[in-house]
Amino acid sequence: MHGGFLNRNKTVEGLSRSRSAWFNKLADVFKKPNISEEDWENAEAILLQADVGFATTSALLDGVRKLLGKDRRSDSNVLSLLKQEMCSILDVKGKMISRTDSFSVPKVIIVVGVNGVGKTTSIAKLAAHYQNEGYKVLIGAADTFRAAAIEQIQIWGTRIGVDVIAHQHGSDPSAVAFDTVKAGIARNSDVVIIDTAGRIHTKMNLMEELKKLVRVASRLDPEAPHEILLVLDSTTGQNGLTQARSFVAAVPCSGIILTKLDGSAKGGIVLSVCRELNLPIQFIGIGEQIEDLIPFVSREFVEALFTPTNGDVAP
Repeated sequence: MHGGFLNRNKTVEGLSRSRSAWFNKLADVFKKPNISEEDWENAEAILLQADVGFATTSALLDGVRKLLGKDRRSDSNVLSLLKQEMCSILDVKGKMISRTDSFSVPKVIIVVGVNGVGKTTSIAKLAAHYQNEGYKVLIGAADTFRAAAIEQIQIWGTRIGVDVIAHQHGSDPSAVAFDTVKAGIARNSDVVIIDTAGRIHTKMNLMEELKKLVRVASRLDPEAPHEILLVLDSTTGQNGLTQARSFVAAVPCSGIILTKLDGSAKGGIVLSVCRELNLPIQFIGIGEQIEDLIPFVSREFVEALFTPTNGDVAP
């Protein structure tokens, strides 16, 4: 309960830029006594500037209009209807590992994403999250293309007290994945998290290698990997969706980790990601600290977008 309260506060704080830049303005539009066609157009412009995307913006506002019916006059209910529609878009069903789960073998999570999105740091934060939940966690350093990537994940492992399985620079990433799952079984780990190369999504040979890694991970457990989480940088906006579609086409991604929301004024990308990819946001990154990767809760996220604080600053 206490953790949930802290997460809500972190979400509100982390969305300060998006709220100050766009969503406070959107709230002002829908707080008017009457909403004109010009107001609807202004709302559309605000959502587009917040990186909600054209298709998702149209679907969102059309949904609100349908709920209002023929009477377009605003009352105190319109903003709540907007929030309701936003939550409807964000409530993509997904299965995130919870403490109530029981495992006969480790839950295997493969994490993918291009360089620069905060993937390695997110893996460390994810490992710390599950460790705090009481799980025994093991990390596999399967980004073998960059020696620095192996060293970075090992440093994080030492810092948070999680073992890391690693091979030499240039080794076969699939071999690392296999050895990590094998070690996870032998050590009675609850959760195994496997890093992958920050592959450029247009390089199809690298995508084929990613497919191979996924296949190899299933050799010791036919159900593995249990999750494939795609890390996206919220500051890249709609370009991030292009990356995401390529990964989703290559491997069966089960959810999204959306990073750097605290550094972006365009938090509306969350809506586009959910609606256009039909993937749930599992975690959001709202800071640099190890505890600043928090489980995504749609209602809390939407409320945070419309909860001004004295600390709000312009982007």
